Amino acid sequence: MAQHGPLAGSVAFVTGGSRGIGAAIARHLARAGADVALTYNTNAALADAVADEITALGRRALTFKTPTADRESVATAVTSAAGELGGLDILVNNAGLGRGGHIADVTDADLDELLDVNVRAVFIGTRAALPVMRDGGRVITIGSNLAEKVFQPGYALYAMTKSALLGFTKGLAHDVAPRRITANLVQPGSTDTDMNPATGPAAEAQRGRSALGYYGSADDIAGAVTFLASPAAGHITGTTLTIDGGQLA
Repeated sequence: MAQHGPLAGSVAFVTGGSRGIGAAIARHLARAGADVALTYNTNAALADAVADEITALGRRALTFKTPTADRESVATAVTSAAGELGGLDILVNNAGLGRGGHIADVTDADLDELLDVNVRAVFIGTRAALPVMRDGGRVITIGSNLAEKVFQPGYALYAMTKSALLGFTKGLAHDVAPRRITANLVQPGSTDTDMNPATGPAAEAQRGRSALGYYGSADDIAGAVTFLASPAAGHITGTTLTIDGGQLA
C-alpha cells in the first residue's frame, strides 16, 4: 500500500506505546504515514494489538519489550528498530512511571526507579537515537503539567523527575540544532487513561482545576505530537506545549 500523509516515508519510535497516550501516539503517527516501532513493559498482547492496527494501515510495525527498570534496554531497542526499519526520523519519549507519596514515605528504591524511568531512560534513549536519526528529525518528550505546578501533597518526587525534562529539552534543542533536528516537550494534564480515568476517585477534583472543566483524551495528546513531528513544525524547538484544559491558566 502506498504511503500518504505528512509523515509518509518516516520512521518513528515510541516508548511505552502499548496503551494509553503512547498507543494513541503510535496510531496517529501511523495514520499520518509513518512506520512505527514501539516498546512495552509487560503486556505483549496489548503491544501486538497496536502493531496490528498499524500494519492494517499499510505501515510497518515493530514491538520491543523494554523492562521499566532497565533503562539501557531502550537504547538497544532504538538501535535495533532503526536497523530493521532503515533509519529513524521521530523519537517519542513517552514511557513514564507515575507514583505518589509523601516525601517522608518515599524510599530510596522509589527514588531510583522514578529517576531510571522518567529521566535516565529518556536521556539514554535520546542519546542512542541521535546517531541513527536522519537530519531534520524530531525528538518529542512527554512530561506533565505537574512539572510547573503541584496541586497537592505527595508528588514532590514525580514532579522533580518531570521538571528535569524541561531543562533537558531546552539544552537538547541547542545540541541538535546544527542537524535541523527539533526537540520539544509535551506536558499533559488530566488525561483519561487507565492510569488516571475520568471516572476515578480523584477525577472531580482534577476537573475542578481545569478551565474547560473536563479531562483531555489520549487523542488530544497524540494530535499535538503528530503536529510537532510534521514538516509544519520545523521551526518549533526547545518549546513546551502544555495540554491540560487550562489547569495552569
